[in-house]
Amino acid sequence: MMKKWETITGTSISAKAEGISLTESGGWFESAYLKWKPVDKAVSYQVLVKSAGAGDPAYVQIDDTLIRKYPSYFRADALGLSAGQYTFKLEVNFANGSSETIVSEPIAVKANSRTGFAFSGESPSQTGSGAYEENGALKNGAQIVYITAATAKTVTLDVIINNSGKKQTATGIGEIMTLRQKGYDKTPLIIRFIGQITGEDMSGQLNSSGYLQVKGKSAYTEMNMTLEGVGDDATAYGWGILVRNCKNLEIRNLGIMLFPDDGISLDTSNCNVWIHHNDIFYGAAGSDADQAKGDGSIDVKNASTYVTVSYNHFWDSGKCSLCGMKDSEEFFVTYHHNWYDHSDSRHPRIRQASVHIYNNYYDGIAKYGVGVTNGSSAFVEENYFRHCKYPMMSSLQGTDTLGKGTFSSENGGIIKAYHNRIEQADSLIYANTNHGTTSGNETSFDAYEASKRGEIVPATYKTMAGNTSYNNFDTLKDLGANQADIDDVTAVEGIVTKDAGRMNQGDFTWKFNNETDDTSYGLNSELMSKIRNYKTQLISVGVK
Repeated sequence: MMKKWETITGTSISAKAEGISLTESGGWFESAYLKWKPVDKAVSYQVLVKSAGAGDPAYVQIDDTLIRKYPSYFRADALGLSAGQYTFKLEVNFANGSSETIVSEPIAVKANSRTGFAFSGESPSQTGSGAYEENGALKNGAQIVYITAATAKTVTLDVIINNSGKKQTATGIGEIMTLRQKGYDKTPLIIRFIGQITGEDMSGQLNSSGYLQVKGKSAYTEMNMTLEGVGDDATAYGWGILVRNCKNLEIRNLGIMLFPDDGISLDTSNCNVWIHHNDIFYGAAGSDADQAKGDGSIDVKNASTYVTVSYNHFWDSGKCSLCGMKDSEEFFVTYHHNWYDHSDSRHPRIRQASVHIYNNYYDGIAKYGVGVTNGSSAFVEENYFRHCKYPMMSSLQGTDTLGKGTFSSENGGIIKAYHNRIEQADSLIYANTNHGTTSGNETSFDAYEASKRGEIVPATYKTMAGNTSYNNFDTLKDLGANQADIDDVTAVEGIVTKDAGRMNQGDFTWKFNNETDDTSYGLNSELMSKIRNYKTQLISVGVK
């Protein structure tokens, strides 16, 4: 028996067909989901999905592992969907051999924003979509492995290990990564994480520092790999991700809690890496006084280039993103539509790089927003800085010279700023206008304010330490983002607070108190307690 039910995307609904009660559905970025109440006497469920305009034979059954049980409902997620309208079909099977079916009304699925330097036409791979096509569909021949708390050590995959095509069966996610590191197997690979996966669950799969290593054989090795969370509750709990020697890698839809040092570290010689729609919480406390919240949330360093960091939600991070460490050559990174939610510093903190920073929401920042040193250049446009103490800084000049200095003792870098929204800043000094908190200063400034997006910054504006001028990379390079990709600053808060982080803002809720948290850079003990006490609501994975 088949009946349709009325759906309101993303909100609770109720419908019944012979005992089947569907409760919620929704579309997200290249994925969709369905929830239903447990059906009395059901022995299994099957979920199928198709493009809404296609005929009945077009239905494709999703993997059983994508069906999960929670205390009061079942949930199924369909991934790898191109933008458009989709229809779910739920089949319920009973012990007596009978079955019942219910079909949804169309659900809208959105496309991801594939912009920034990871998608620049000048980059080595010209994509950071990993194992997916640019339209969001799986690449032909893509392999999928599912990692849960129960399968992290036992999941298997046959991996090519030599030039003759010989395969070896890897057991556990750690060995899969180790065999892929040999560099012979470039098959598109999707690693899907389900539920809360702890460091103990990952025992034997991590390196000695507590990281899942994603490594290529040598610098910029083609990986064609996506690491992604399923649904709204996939959580790396007590471990981080270390990336080395990788080209074409995507990391998305993960919550990362209590990581050992960095949440996600692009450590050495990576390119075309896209990190998006993740929730980054507190890490484990480090040994230094400034590591009470962990160290870096997402760091990009050591010849890692053509990277896009977008639509991530940083929850009171201490040091969000180091962009460059020992780098001595120019590299390219984009940060866009990130939610810096009452975090402290490094949004990002840049050495040597040319960095495009647009449409981010700086929401109560206790120390500083963008910081540039060592000859770096940053184009900062259409961002909303709400109560950010020091929105933009260059070392050893401008705001950084106030009092004892707050930022860096290194040579300075140059920021070109365009059409940003600045509210409640303590100090912002422009080189060429009086639009900051004080009169402009052509010598000791934080940023040059452009009157037009494509304006060339004159070479006469130089850093006080290092005598560096802006390199105007934004007018010379393919940024991977055109003006049409940039949202007006008036829309940034609404877009970012709705879309940044995991699917539908994840399963972790917390509201900061602006009156106290805007200016505090100490550890929020109540937030840390909630993180430490976080437990998944997931009961089981599979069709029953």
